[in-house]
Amino acid sequence: MAGGSLRVQAARVSATLRPAFAGAAATASGNGLARFAFVPLFPAMVGAGWVDGGEAGMLGAAALLGYLIGTLLGRQAGRRIGVRGTLDLGMGLVVVALAACAWNGGVWWFLPWRTLAGVGGGLLMALAGPATQATVPAARRGTAGGVVIAGVGLGIAGGAVAVPALLQAGLPATWLGLAGLVLLLWAYAHPRWPDMPMGGAEAAAPPPARLLLATYGLHGAGMVPPMVYLADLAARGRGLGVGIGALLWFVFGLAGVAGGVLSGRVVDRLGGRPTLRLWLLIQALALALTLPPWPALVLPAAAAAGFAAVGVTAVTLGVSREMAGARATGLWVRCTAIFAVVQTLAGFALAALFAATGESHAAVFGLGFAASVAAALAAAALARQPPVRLAATR
Repeated sequence: MAGGSLRVQAARVSATLRPAFAGAAATASGNGLARFAFVPLFPAMVGAGWVDGGEAGMLGAAALLGYLIGTLLGRQAGRRIGVRGTLDLGMGLVVVALAACAWNGGVWWFLPWRTLAGVGGGLLMALAGPATQATVPAARRGTAGGVVIAGVGLGIAGGAVAVPALLQAGLPATWLGLAGLVLLLWAYAHPRWPDMPMGGAEAAAPPPARLLLATYGLHGAGMVPPMVYLADLAARGRGLGVGIGALLWFVFGLAGVAGGVLSGRVVDRLGGRPTLRLWLLIQALALALTLPPWPALVLPAAAAAGFAAVGVTAVTLGVSREMAGARATGLWVRCTAIFAVVQTLAGFALAALFAATGESHAAVFGLGFAASVAAALAAAALARQPPVRLAATR
């Protein structure tokens, strides 16, 4: 009897979280594979002579620019073709963009396709999380949001495993293989997409939440170095080779899965703002570990950075729901847009700095550490705001 009851309860939880699993497939595709599988590809493309180090950094920044465009278009696209149609559009853009990069047409060929990959990822991130939270019961919103954002870490870990295996067949096969993985995830997610109305309270203007936006923007600036240069830091900066660089990116992704899932549960129990402050301290620690020239520190840095990268995003999704209620989609889109703007500007700036300093990882990661400390301080100020003040901004 007890076993049957447990099976029934597990089936109910699985059915409740079915939209969250589809949302996780979206973020795994749009962020984990479309954007972040480029990190272990970075040194491989440089080594093969497809691009140089500065050009590879520029391609990473181009994906961030596309991510900004997709994020800003997400709500409008949702109103025009529906949430599910927009999620399908985002997946389709990702597949096409990845497949197009299989041809070595030089940096000017890769730039628009890496931008398009970012657009697809932005569309998916803008709507997958809020739609899932609008679909599941209130008591499971934090958990469901955490599952959706954990998909980013799952995609990163999957890409870190797939890229070295696919690289044995060459760079063209690697890009085509990534496109095939996204097609499989799309086939799984399509019949399970979450949905939500895009009118009424959901379409109303969100509260300003300026301190939350500043916190999340600083978080984004601090995460550019590990998101773009981590594998290269290990492979070339610490002399560990491309294989170890990909392994560290796998650790980054697994830690991201843990950060996403754990964040949802902690937010449900403790609240979003206290959790956000703690997670940003972990991010600052991660960036600090990249600064000493000791190869042994790269592993814990990768784990802490992956946990923070996905965990802070999952927590911010929860804080948006706490602060804005039914208008959370608008606030989440603003947070994501600020994140994308800051990451785009920081991405191009750090690419220029990386080239100007003779490809100095210390300069790039040092600026990331400074931004992470500023984000942690902003989160501490946000946590000190009384709930009454936040309620007044609803």
